[in-house]
Formats: sequence, C-alpha cells, structure tokens
Amino acid sequence: MGSFSTFRPQHLRVVLLVSALVVGVPGRLAAQPRPGAGAPPPPALTVPLIMQAPATWVGTSPSHVRWSPDSRTVYFDWNPARLRRDSLYAVPFAGRGAPVLVPARTAAGLPDTENGAFDRRRQRLTYARGGDLFVYDLRRATEQRLTLTADAESQPAWLGATERLSFRRADNLFQLDLGTGQLTQLTDFRAGAAPVKAPVAPQRATLERQQELFEVLRERAAGRTASVAATKRAGAGQPRAPKPVYIGEQQIEELRVSPDGRFVTYRLATAPAAAERVAAVPAFVTASGYTEELPTRAKVGDRQATYTLGIYDRQRDSAYVFNPKAVPGLTDVPAYRKDYAAPTDTARPARALLPFGPFWSPDGGFALLALRALDNKDRWLVLLDAATGQLTRVLDRQHDDAWIGGPGINDEDSEANLGWLDDHTVWFQSEATGYAHLYTADARTGAAPVALTSGRFEVQSVVPPLPGAPWWYLTTNESDAGEKHLWRLPRAGGRRERITSAGQGAYEVTVAPDGRRAAARYSTANQPWELVTFDLTPNARPVVRTHSTTVAWEAYPWRTPEVVTIPARDGTPVRARLYRPTAGTATGAAVVFVHGAGYLQNAHHWWSHYSREYQFHHLLADRGYTVLDVDYRGSAGYGRAFRTGIYRHMGGKDLSDEVDAARWLVAQHGVDAKRIGLYGGSYGGFMTLMALFTEPEVFACGAALRSVTDWSHYNHGYTSNILNLPPTDSVAYRRSSPIYFASGLRKPLLICHGMVDTNVHFQDVVRLSQRLIELKKENWELAVYPVEDHAFLEPSSWADEYTRILRLFENNLRP
Repeated sequence: MGSFSTFRPQHLRVVLLVSALVVGVPGRLAAQPRPGAGAPPPPALTVPLIMQAPATWVGTSPSHVRWSPDSRTVYFDWNPARLRRDSLYAVPFAGRGAPVLVPARTAAGLPDTENGAFDRRRQRLTYARGGDLFVYDLRRATEQRLTLTADAESQPAWLGATERLSFRRADNLFQLDLGTGQLTQLTDFRAGAAPVKAPVAPQRATLERQQELFEVLRERAAGRTASVAATKRAGAGQPRAPKPVYIGEQQIEELRVSPDGRFVTYRLATAPAAAERVAAVPAFVTASGYTEELPTRAKVGDRQATYTLGIYDRQRDSAYVFNPKAVPGLTDVPAYRKDYAAPTDTARPARALLPFGPFWSPDGGFALLALRALDNKDRWLVLLDAATGQLTRVLDRQHDDAWIGGPGINDEDSEANLGWLDDHTVWFQSEATGYAHLYTADARTGAAPVALTSGRFEVQSVVPPLPGAPWWYLTTNESDAGEKHLWRLPRAGGRRERITSAGQGAYEVTVAPDGRRAAARYSTANQPWELVTFDLTPNARPVVRTHSTTVAWEAYPWRTPEVVTIPARDGTPVRARLYRPTAGTATGAAVVFVHGAGYLQNAHHWWSHYSREYQFHHLLADRGYTVLDVDYRGSAGYGRAFRTGIYRHMGGKDLSDEVDAARWLVAQHGVDAKRIGLYGGSYGGFMTLMALFTEPEVFACGAALRSVTDWSHYNHGYTSNILNLPPTDSVAYRRSSPIYFASGLRKPLLICHGMVDTNVHFQDVVRLSQRLIELKKENWELAVYPVEDHAFLEPSSWADEYTRILRLFENNLRP
C-alpha cells in the first residue's frame, strides 16, 4: 500500500542558538538584559516606535505549539531572525537544547498530530497531508503512504479496534482495510435532484402491449427475467455499491461513520434563498485600478441556513433523517417573547436546531448528539438510536434565558469539548452553576450528571484521560481570575493537584500524545509569551525553551500593571488594570481604555492581546496620565452572570461599569473629574460612542476605533445572542445602538475606521457621519484608512491612528 519513509528529529539543521535557558519559577522566563553596564539606555517611547511591526520592535513569540507522535519533540512557529514570516522550529523535550529550524522540506513531511487520529492502542497515527492519507507507526518510527490520487482525501478515522480506516473524498465516505487493502465506498451522495423516469407515451404503451401476440418475444422476456433473478441470488450477501442519495443544492457537513461501519451520519445545510442580500464592502485601492466589491456577510435577522441530521443505514441501504420531536422544550417560547406566545403549544412552531455529531462511544454502543437551538437559548446532549432516527434519552439540557456560552461550551463542533470517558460515560462542560465546570453522565442509566469540579471559577480547557490513564488535565482560573494554571484531577473526580508552579501569569498548554509531559506558551503581564516544557507532575518546574524579545524592547522598564477591583453601583466587583503615571509627572488627567470583542478578558496577569495598547499606556503614563483598562460587564473569565450582564442592553451595565470606574479614579487617585478621556476599538469603539453620546459630563473626549454604530447592521451569530432579532426585540436594538443617541454628543470625538473592514463595515461610520452632519455637530472628525480591514496590518496606519489619539488627549486633557 505504498512506500515507507523514516523521519528522525536528528536530521534537523541547527541554525540559531538562543540565550541561556532557565529552569525556575514563572515570571523569570529568561535572563533578560536590563539597563546597566553595556546595555542601551531606556528608550523614550514614541508612537512611531511602539507602533512599528512587532517582529522588528518587540519580537515574535512562539505560536502554534504541537508535538511529534512519539512525544519526544515539540514543534512551534517562531521568527527569532525577524524575517518576513514565521518558520517551523523544533526542540527536543529531553535536556535543555536550543530550538532548531526545521528545513522546509522536512517540515512539509511531518506527521500531523493535531488533526490526525490515533488508534485505540495509540500505536499508530493516521492523518491527511497534501490531499493524501498516511499512517505513522510509532513503534517503528515509519510513515506509510496510503493514497496518491488526484482527488483530495481528508478526515481519516479508525473504525473501532480494527485495521479499517474511514476517510472523506469530496462529499462521500470511504473505508480502507489496511489488512486486505480493500477500498470500499460507504456512501454515494450526489448533488441535484434524483432523476425521474419519463412516462411512456400512450401510443407507445399500446404498441408494446400488442407485441404480446408473439410467442418468441414472450419467451425471450421470460429468459431475461430468469437471468436477472439468478444474478440477484448469486450476489445475495455480497457487498454492493451504496444507494445514491441525492441532496439537491444542500451542503453536506459532519460526515461520520459508526465504529462498526453500519451507520453514516451527516448534516445537511440549506442556504437561504438566493434572493437574500449579502453586504458587500467596496475596495478602492486595488491592483486593477477599479473599485472591487468584497462579499462579506448577511446582517443580523436576515434568514440563516437551516440544518438537518441525516442517517444512512448501510445494512438496510436506506437514508432517513433524525426526528427532533422528542427534544424537550423544542417549542418553548423565549422569555423575552412571552407576550407574543401563541395560546397553545400546538400553535407554537418548533425552534430550529443545529446538530453536532453524533460522537460514538469507543465500542459503538452509544451515539451522543449535541443539539443547539439556533436562538442559542438551549443546548441538549441526547442519545440517538441511529437505526430509527429517534432520540432515546436526554443526558443533559442546559437552558439560558440570555444565551448559552462560556469556556468549553461554545464549540461543540469539536470533539475537544465533549466526548466519551469510556464505553458508557459522557463528559462535557456546563454553566449550570453559573460557572463553566466539568461534568460526566452515564449513558446506560440517564442519571443526573455528576459535577467533577465546582466553585466560583471557570474550567477554561479540558484534556480527558487517555484510555486507562488516571488523570484529567484542566486549565482553570481558580487561583485568581487573572491567571490560568494547569491542574490534574483523578479520573473519577476528587482533589485537584496543581501542575504549573506558583506565580502570576498564564499557561496555554499542549499535552503530549503520551499524556505524561506538556509544552506551553507562558507569559506574565509584562513579558510576552515564551515556550516552556515540563513533566505532568504536581508543582512541575518549567524549562524555558525560547527567548523572543529584542534587546531594544527589553531596555525599557515595562511596568506590571496593578490589577484592582472597583465596586460597581450594583455591588458587582469589576476588575481593571491600572497604570500609574511616572513619579513626579502626574497631571491629574486619566484615560480609560475599553477592550474589544465584548466577551474578552484584559484585566489579567498575562501578556495582553492588546500589546500595542499596553505600550501606548506606558507612553501615556510617562506623560503623566493615569490609565485604567476595565473588564466591564460582558467580559470573559468571571462566570455566567457577568457574561450575560449585557443581555438586551449593550451600553447598559457595561457602560455604567466604565462610568463607575471613572468616578473611582476621581475618588481614589486624585484624578480631575473634568479631564478623563476614553478610547477603544470594535466593541470598545461602540462603548466610546455610547459614553460620549449618553454620559457627556463624565468623559472629556474619546476616540472610537472601528466601532459598531448600529447593531442591526452587524452579523447574526454574535448579535442575535445578545439582542435577539431586530423584528422581535426592536427595543433592545434601539437602546443599544449609538446612532440613536448621537444628538447627545458634546465633547470632542475622533472616529477611525478601515475602509475595507469586513467585520464592522465602513458603512457603519458613514451612516453615523451623515447623522452627525444632520444634527449639525462640529466637534468630531473621521479618519479613514483605505487599505485596512478590521485589524490593521500596516505600521503606518497604526502610527497615524495613534498619533491622532494622542493628539486628542493632549489637546483636551492637559491642564
């Protein structure tokens, strides 16, 4: 079945030696030079300096960490040479050797542990590369090519504890028996409608009946019938080609096969009618010299795709669909629409569902299906009887009057977020207690789920035990809401033990395939991410394997921002990062930064996603400003109540948290109440607009970057969770959209937006601009960036934008 080749890590070519590696407590990632003898003096921070390309100024942190199949080598993307793009590097787990560059040819032939599948004994790994299939034998350290075809093969998986593999080619599944070499087509899905046999014209039918007069024709017809019957008898019990299943114009997704190969399941997505409009973004600066339109997305409330779970029973050669009628609460009316409910259940339409899976138990005895209501207010975990297409048991129902979410809950299309602990035990995460925790449920009994973790913290990620292994590995924020550490938990639950050593910061952990060691990206608040490795034992001592920051960047004494807690007006504790002004420079002015994304955490002890803003805040502090970066209501890391605090009113509690933070600065840090500015991008830009339009006495000026101005023009997936739909909850959209409050603008406003923003469309600020013009507002300006999308790429754009922001603050907040 193909040739064999061998990959050995020692073939890698050493091209770079990094600084001395350190084994020690987190926070001292490497021996980093500081000002002193032979060190450059601390630079004076300027906007052009801190907004240049990060690879040039800060350095490039390692990313995309993965393992070799034998768990001996860590691979990661890195760019210590400050080249145009990252390259693949490798470092052996054993010892303290420096990372080495993996030659491009070697990198192209590495086994894929991320997307591949191990067999049940974890001795072989199958994966797709370049559209072909491979198997890597860990015992022999050899790779076997299985296919070499023009068609692309993907998604290989082992069928139970056998020599058989399933894989996808185009829209169909195939099975390959490694023992016999037999290739079997499991499905025959075809686009378009099933062919219809044309009816025989009446005249032709009459003529055919007349031919029964001739004995020779009758005898020949009887012979043909007998021959067909004999052929069928001879082929009885023999494998046969699958029946064609015509799927029309639908898209086929989630192709899966049961471990015994009998059932193939698939999700059919029906796109909205072609008449449904999609927003287009015009690009003005193009290679062609012509304006070109970039198709992007529909707007919230536009018709969305609908989904059906199909089942193909190969034994019966029959295709049918999952019947959702037994799903409890399927016709429930969302709480916000109780006034509009039909008087009887029979008049209520069933809510549309999005199915994930099924995920088969290792022995194939159970099929677990995750179902999401498309309004995202319910998530069910149910058992499916594939032979009938019926639901047999509900293992868990999570309901939220706002929307389902939280760590480990949002992405059920990935088997990394739920699965089987053994042949009958399901594991998953739920916010049933208000925080994302780990649960198990018994598929045999259907007893109430058992919580393996609990408390006022979140389980951020889960690595389940390997077959026969004793430990779960959990990343949680139980030590502090602003830290992420790795813990181990006994298989059956019990007392957790911390793996990563004490110290502020965060670990993004990748566990090795053997389940005994780990690699992680680790950072602190003032040191970017570096690669560390460690054994999976309590209080492990990480070995630092990279040093990524530049000497020039290290020459500045970067602060560790203070993480403070501010009491909101309703008593909720709200965390924030505080940057105090450099000693002797305090001006009494302050700047409040509003992070983007809504559901994102920034008041933490690890390296910020907003690294440019982190540096800009130092520049402001050096100029005498106090800077506060608030994790307002809706931010990540603090549980369900905090996450959903903005339901049906963005610009409500989230904005009042910012206002309370500004008043806290006045009361606790001597800030002048008349000299507080704020700024932010995306959701932070939206919040800046709402603040200046509705709280003009609190903030003296603001910069709104790539901001949403009217939520009815944003995308469906994000917005419908929080504000429902414009036709059914118009109140939520009106009170949450800045464009309706533009008349309240009193203080100077800077608006910055990329013209090819495919996330928050440039149309948003164009509409707001027209509104401000009609309102005869004069204290605002709009800066546009013709070649920039939502996330800017060009250093010149970043520098221009932040020069304008700094000028806004200097002109309006200085005494």
